[in-house]
Formats: sequence, C-alpha cells, structure tokens
Amino acid sequence: MVYAWTQDLPIDAEFYGRITGLLGDAPMDGLLLHLCVQLPTGGLRYIDVWESEEQCDRAFEERIHPAVDAAFGGARPPVEPTRDLLDVVDVRGAVAGARA
Repeated sequence: MVYAWTQDLPIDAEFYGRITGLLGDAPMDGLLLHLCVQLPTGGLRYIDVWESEEQCDRAFEERIHPAVDAAFGGARPPVEPTRDLLDVVDVRGAVAGARA
C-alpha cells in the first residue's frame, strides 16, 4: 500500500542542500517521489510518496536521520516535524511505473 505525506519544515534551501548532500545520490528503497517546495510564508514543504510505511521508516532510520543529525552538527531537534498523511486515491506517471 502506498504511503504518502507532507511535512513542513522551518529550514531554507541552503540547509536542505546540506542534508541532501549528506544523503548522496544512491536511491532509497521504496521511495517513489520526494518533492521539496518553498512555502510562501518561509520554510519548505516535503511531499513524499513511498511504496510502504515500513520502507519509509527504514530509510529515515538508516539514511535520512543520520544525514539530518550531521547537518545539525550532531543531533537534530528533539521534536520530529508532523507528517500530514495523504489519502492516496491514484498514482500515475513515472511514480506508477516505478511500482510495476
């Protein structure tokens, strides 16, 4: 089952670049789409679509949180930003092709 969510973060594009630089280019198992957009009020919004919640959680534990910790100089803030779950009705395009 597809697992999708949005998350708003109080960071800028420069800091986001530090995180992605630490993540590297290797694909993350189960990630179908990661979109990062600038919010008009400041900060960034992530829109993520994963093949499953388990794959998402594993990627956060093994790759994403270590990169975020390093970007923050050793430890990320103690509270994880809220994920707003999306009720996916349909997935099409390149993302759907990746699931086949």
